[in-house]
Amino acid sequence: MSDGAARIDVDALRADMAAAFRLTARFGWHESVGNHFSAAVSADGGRFLLNPKWRHFAAIRASDLLVLDAADDSVMDTPEAPDASAWTIHGTLHRERPDVRVVLHCHPPHATALAALKHPTLPPIDMNTARFWGDLSIDTECGGIADDADEGARIASALGEHSTLLMANHGLTCTGSTVAQAFEQLYFFEKAARTVLLALSSGQPLNVMTDAVAARMAEGWRAYAGMADAHFAHLRSVLDRDEPDYRD
Repeated sequence: MSDGAARIDVDALRADMAAAFRLTARFGWHESVGNHFSAAVSADGGRFLLNPKWRHFAAIRASDLLVLDAADDSVMDTPEAPDASAWTIHGTLHRERPDVRVVLHCHPPHATALAALKHPTLPPIDMNTARFWGDLSIDTECGGIADDADEGARIASALGEHSTLLMANHGLTCTGSTVAQAFEQLYFFEKAARTVLLALSSGQPLNVMTDAVAARMAEGWRAYAGMADAHFAHLRSVLDRDEPDYRD
């Protein structure tokens, strides 16, 4: 194990991940016992945490998370095999993108509704929508349930160098260097999608920022990067009070 991997506090990462699952259930962004979150535990991204197959987000504890090797697909032949689509999406991303440390994939209602439009876009019409200016990929194709290698590779390619991927007829994938950062992207994208859909429902023309203003707004968000840690810490404090078993 490299020095970089040795510095990863896996126990702390497990607790953060478990909190993200519980919070996603609280916000109603999950899909039954499906959807998947993962986080790299090795410097090269090849080993990663993933939720076990068909475990409800509201019940996941830190100790429940599987540790998988993205290069070892024999895990799919074992009793501990993860969901096939989880392996396809997360295994591929962690194998091909070691810089992507945390991957959160779920189906928040407003983001998914936006993904269901014929021409899904996130126009910069307020601060939250402008947050994603230049940092959003929109996949306009849908390959069905993502449970084969080709679809995993296509999704990884669709994400490109951006942090967030809106997946046509599917849902949303957000990434980050920490759980807090990835969760903050998920939080703000769902709010942004809701704003766009509400504005469209008025039937009135959208007041879209110019590219220059949108770019300036997106750049301005960088100064608030610390918000993610503070926000996630507050949300975890609620879980510490109400559902402390997530840390087990």
